[in-house]
Amino acid sequence: MKYSNQTRILVAVDSIVFGFDGSEYKLLLIQRGFAPEKEKWSLMGGFLQPEESLDEAAKRILKQLTGLQDIYLEELKSFSRPDRDPIERVIAVTYVALIDIKKYQQQINDDFHARWFPMKELPQLIFDHQEMVEIALNKLRYKAAFHPILFELLPDKFTLPQLQNMYEGLYNTKFDKRNFTRKVLSTNLLNKENDKDKLNSKKGAFYYSLDEKQYKDTLLSIQNFIPLTEING
Repeated sequence: MKYSNQTRILVAVDSIVFGFDGSEYKLLLIQRGFAPEKEKWSLMGGFLQPEESLDEAAKRILKQLTGLQDIYLEELKSFSRPDRDPIERVIAVTYVALIDIKKYQQQINDDFHARWFPMKELPQLIFDHQEMVEIALNKLRYKAAFHPILFELLPDKFTLPQLQNMYEGLYNTKFDKRNFTRKVLSTNLLNKENDKDKLNSKKGAFYYSLDEKQYKDTLLSIQNFIPLTEING
């Protein structure tokens, strides 16, 4: 039995995959494999299947197109403008993914020419994908101020200067080093390692690692991780 006299509408799932390579933020894009806009740059997308939930579809599509799995993935927003797809009515549900570029570099699937683009050098994207990216970036900036989600972008071991560089890159600003360090260490999310990174300075900077249990316990709690007053000026 089906609802009578109702129009069928397709549901697409698009993932906005942000990465950080240690110096700048990047976006993972693919060349679209079918018309319209074939071979133009697109977010990771595909259509919801009858037997899937949205979360399941997002994970499946991301793995099929890039080879990536077991990464941070969160639903963002729906896009439902009637004319957003020139072929037929398609509602798109977007997801945000955060990954450590170096950790997953070997998993990326070459079949669809997946490629990392610096956020400041993005090509023209199909349909309303540019709008999706802008909304996702603004949401990431807001959420990262209160939750430690940016740690998903880091390698297993990192220094405090590397961590500060990552946050400054997201907000396009500079933080006071002492205030930033004090704020980060007060979260009790980090474990100090015994070895140092001596490539970037003679004195070297101690490596830190993420306390996985503490991170999982506090991921959704409000921490005021980066004060918005400092971000805004």
